[in-house]
Amino acid sequence: MKKIITLISLAAVLVILGWFAFDLSRKDGISDSEYIEFAVKDTNSVSKIIISDAFSNTFTLVRKGNEWTDKDGGCIMQSSAHYILEALGNISLKGYLSKDSHKQFIKLMSASHTKVEIFQDGEWTKTWYIGPSAQDHNGQIMLLETAEDGKSSKPVMMQIKGMTGIIEPRFFADPRKWACTNIFELEMEEIARVDIKYPKEPYRNFNITANRNRFKLTQNGKKIPNVDTLNIYRYLQGYKNIHFELANYELSKKQCDSLKQTTPFCVLSLREKNGMSTKLRMFKIATKEAQRNEFGEMENMDMNKFWCQLPNGELVKCQYFVFNPLIMGYVFFPEMETAFPK
Repeated sequence: MKKIITLISLAAVLVILGWFAFDLSRKDGISDSEYIEFAVKDTNSVSKIIISDAFSNTFTLVRKGNEWTDKDGGCIMQSSAHYILEALGNISLKGYLSKDSHKQFIKLMSASHTKVEIFQDGEWTKTWYIGPSAQDHNGQIMLLETAEDGKSSKPVMMQIKGMTGIIEPRFFADPRKWACTNIFELEMEEIARVDIKYPKEPYRNFNITANRNRFKLTQNGKKIPNVDTLNIYRYLQGYKNIHFELANYELSKKQCDSLKQTTPFCVLSLREKNGMSTKLRMFKIATKEAQRNEFGEMENMDMNKFWCQLPNGELVKCQYFVFNPLIMGYVFFPEMETAFPK
């Protein structure tokens, strides 16, 4: 009888211990979810992302169908948006931090962090606070805030599955880094007129006008006879894929305003058949050491890059390598050289 009672007592103790163990693990799981569930399981549901950095910059990405735009519907770099979605879907826990370090990291992150607000199907669901990199520079110290659990007080180390490196570089709020670099993406059939003007070298001016399937080439208003139509086709096909290289990270607003007041070395104006027009003003970049230009002459000018004023007034850096086929008409139309000074 005593053995039976003893066995029953042991069984009862085991049941109670089992229940406590289950309950504890269940509570631990709930606690963990409050600060490690950074991942977005369905990235297709992400409708908006707001990124704020430590320099008071804020940038908003908005999903429009299969494309991403800025908050005003403007063009942004799609590849950068896809890198962010990849991080949202593949982020995972790398490790926990010691309790003694929590206060230190929270203090660091309160002074400097990147904030990423995530909206799904139009509703805010969670926010990432991205702090310093992990000690081995593979992963990041982060805090999580969710609609269900609020903001966690326990920073953790997170990483992107299958990838090395830190997470923060994917999340930038500087609008210059998001700007689309394309200037022209036109088929030949879309172009109605092109005007190239050199204010200080007018002999290099030329114009191409399209009239249905016929084209007219003029140099300073004078028609150039016997031009090979294939060369006009080759020239106009150059507008298919024209991009600037870099946004302006060098010139202050005052310097930009001063540069715009000077005379550009070239002005490119293009009108499309749908009525849209684009005007680009190009300015040389001065250098301390002289460089040889396309005519073999020495100039104190950068022969690789120049400043270009876009239609919205923004200054960007462009490469001569990209634009020379558009602005150096004599390359396609050698007949122009007869009017060049000897």
